Amino acid sequence: MLRKVNPGHISALIDLVNHGPYFELLSMVIKDLGVGYCLLEVDLERKHHNPFGATHGGVYASVVDTAAYWSTYCEQDEDTGLVSLDLKMNYLAPISSGKILVKGKKIKVGKTISLAEAAVTNLEGRILAQGTSTLMITPGMQTINQAIGLSQGESLPPKFID
Repeated sequence: MLRKVNPGHISALIDLVNHGPYFELLSMVIKDLGVGYCLLEVDLERKHHNPFGATHGGVYASVVDTAAYWSTYCEQDEDTGLVSLDLKMNYLAPISSGKILVKGKKIKVGKTISLAEAAVTNLEGRILAQGTSTLMITPGMQTINQAIGLSQGESLPPKFID
């Protein structure tokens, strides 16, 4: 049975994650997050470019990995983390400016392994890249509470509502 996720937890989590150093470095923002999905947005800048003026493939890989990761979050236990085991990417079209949207979608959440996918599009819906990520569930390791401790932030509301 799927537990009900606390909207207050999700709101506080999004604020915490969006102010993390890597998110700020890539100008990545979680816009929405829920059971089985995550929506990211990135305003592309010169810092995202490869030497040829297009968005670097590493940016695509980072945002796909991130959206896939967070799309499985709501189905994990409170004291559980996730570690990416692999990332399979398809780079389909270049882009050099504008905004990209990244839609992560859970494929399966198991007891030890989860699988998720994400697609990167421009605002017109043209697919630029897509990928899948296999994630290992890590009880007691890389949990949100550990991230809060490292960021010296305040604790979040409980993840689940009884």
